[in-house]
Amino acid sequence: MENKKTEEIMREVRKVIFGKDECIRQVMTAILAGGHILIEDIPGVGKTSMALAFARAMNLTQNRVQFTPDVLPSDIVGFSMFIKEKEAFVYQPGAVMCNLFLADEINRTSAKTQSALLEVMEEGTVTVDGVTRNVPDPFIVIATENPIGSAGTQRLPESQLDRFMICIEMGYPDIQDEVQILMKQSGFGAMKDVKAVITADDLARMQREVSEIFVHETVCRYIVDLVNATRSHELVSLGLSTRGAIAVTRMAKASAYMQDRTFVLPQDVAEVFPAAAVHRLKCSARAKLSQGDQKQIIGEILKSVRQPRPER
Repeated sequence: MENKKTEEIMREVRKVIFGKDECIRQVMTAILAGGHILIEDIPGVGKTSMALAFARAMNLTQNRVQFTPDVLPSDIVGFSMFIKEKEAFVYQPGAVMCNLFLADEINRTSAKTQSALLEVMEEGTVTVDGVTRNVPDPFIVIATENPIGSAGTQRLPESQLDRFMICIEMGYPDIQDEVQILMKQSGFGAMKDVKAVITADDLARMQREVSEIFVHETVCRYIVDLVNATRSHELVSLGLSTRGAIAVTRMAKASAYMQDRTFVLPQDVAEVFPAAAVHRLKCSARAKLSQGDQKQIIGEILKSVRQPRPER
């Protein structure tokens, strides 16, 4: 049985995004888990529209920054300006002072600007001139990324990739869905049809409820077995960190919540594991020679690690 509120939110997003139900569900799961989302794909397939639709459906304050080489860290976290009337320096909020921050084409900006996001993504705070300030609660980063090799892009460092709870791809729509997009003039033109289902306070409450979902020790051991399998796989040079294991656990809790359960099943873990693991794996040179990739390796791991059976 689906959670009623989450289903209503996803229904609103589907007014803008056609034929990408699995992507919408993955993003919804990560938002409930309190994580940040990285969407990697070619331009023009609806990445930005999806982020804006979620912001409208949940009535979140949102800011968008188009990341280019000239974007500065102060554009992200803010800066202090001397105000003559007050005879003092006054903090000018940066773009991250919102509920949902959309970092468009994040891998086109400088490493210094990308690093400005690290503290806020991990700690939920920004520090300017020695003063630390909290960002609004809830706070979600949805970043879009062009495929590596596209003009003007650079690879994100592993430390920043690890801050994203999931990484997904949208891909081209199928023929019928693309016809629907053209007929309904989807994208920004259809955004006005998206109605708010919940408020930011409702989302914060839902995230707290997700954190209270029960995870049995057996399921935790299954997660650890999967994570250890990524570290010992012969085609992997860098496996999942402990932060990655925590991300899988939180995603599994959110998956259970969306199905109106108060406990996590091994199936929840298997369902969320690919999106939570794919960007955290670094393939070895041997994998590249054998034309292996992260998705293939994750599939092998899910087949080789036995799911625990429920106790009777």
